[in-house]
Amino acid sequence: MTISAQQVKQLRDKTGAGMMECKKALIDVDGDVDAAVKVLRERGLAAASKRSSRDTREGIIGEYVHAGGKLGVIVEVNCETDFVARTPEFQAFVKDIAMQVAASNPIFVSRDEVPTDTLERESEIFRNQALTEGKPEHIADKIVEGRLKKYYAEVCLLEQPFIKDSDMTIEELLKSQIATIKENITVRRFVRFEVGEKKD
Repeated sequence: MTISAQQVKQLRDKTGAGMMECKKALIDVDGDVDAAVKVLRERGLAAASKRSSRDTREGIIGEYVHAGGKLGVIVEVNCETDFVARTPEFQAFVKDIAMQVAASNPIFVSRDEVPTDTLERESEIFRNQALTEGKPEHIADKIVEGRLKKYYAEVCLLEQPFIKDSDMTIEELLKSQIATIKENITVRRFVRFEVGEKKD
């Protein structure tokens, strides 16, 4: 099957993957651009997992201030080399992460950061809700599991839907970036400021 340059460009614009990777993915799925996006994502996840053990000691501090200056975010995103940290692609990714934090107000980077006592408290609340709704014990456990997943998607940055593409989580976006730039990337930390907000 012949793959046109237009199809390759369309897939490249959607994913940021290299031209040869895009062409190969399109050939594998008979030119279906949406299916090729899925293929590239899956390949990206595999490539990203291979790189996830590499040290990330370089990177940049990115910031985003919302129009009107009432909301601002500072984020640290790390990569392996200073060369990559200075590329427009990496800097655009950091800006996207800062905008995500501004828009979706996560509390943690990943579920590993959620304290055990917080998790236990939330689980107990969800279990009590399920039992109050009249659900049997064994069903309540499944409900707690489902509601915890939803809780993680609200409070953990990596599990939130990406504000620019809700079909993709931030973790999937991160892994697609790792596959594209061929270096490990980690979102280390962030701070979100809002004028007038109360301190805990």
